[in-house]
Amino acid sequence: MLVLSRQRDETIMIGDDIEITIVDIRGDKVRLGITAPATVPVHRKEVYDAIQRENREASRVKMEDLGSLPKNVGRPSQVPPGLRPQAPKPANESKPTPQNGTANGAAPIPPAA
Repeated sequence: MLVLSRQRDETIMIGDDIEITIVDIRGDKVRLGITAPATVPVHRKEVYDAIQRENREASRVKMEDLGSLPKNVGRPSQVPPGLRPQAPKPANESKPTPQNGTANGAAPIPPAA
């Protein structure tokens, strides 16, 4: 373990993009400010340990627990038609009518002679 001494408002760099700044010191408590990319998770150790414990427990799936799941999970062809996602229709789409002759309102093209 690397042990460093720092005073208030001093910073420690980890790599090129993680900064740890001493924000405040009150008695036996030190407040740290941490700047890191969003892709780097930053947690207190006790929170990190709890996350790891929960992830381990969630990964221990028992085969008997799987028996109660629906058989068609993840198969889009098995989803009832009323529950399938529908693609949005273009806003300018109109149905052909005797007045406009075509879906987009343009004059109909006469048949080839």
